[in-house]
Amino acid sequence: MTRLRSLYALAALLALSACARQMTGAVVAGSPGILRGMWDGVIFPFAWLVSLFVPEVAVYAVPNNGGWYDFGYFLGIVVFGVGARGGTRVVYRTRTVRAPRGGVVEGRIIREEEE
Repeated sequence: MTRLRSLYALAALLALSACARQMTGAVVAGSPGILRGMWDGVIFPFAWLVSLFVPEVAVYAVPNNGGWYDFGYFLGIVVFGVGARGGTRVVYRTRTVRAPRGGVVEGRIIREEEE
């Protein structure tokens, strides 16, 4: 049942995304491309915070050159910016603990370590 719901949600999302388009008049020569998109993605948290108080600051460049700017923006946020892992990893260890009545209890310890 959940797979069917997921399939319906995906179909609805794809149908909705078909409606999204960029007006051709908004794309001009010399508009920001993939490198500017990556930079805007990296500085997104700071730009968003400033944009709350300064109306002239935006988190997304308009006009831009479309798909390449969007791809760079995605890479900037996910790979280099906010979504990048901060160097932590999860370590799993099993420890045997003696119970007060002489029995043995096994547990799993989970902790994060800095690399």
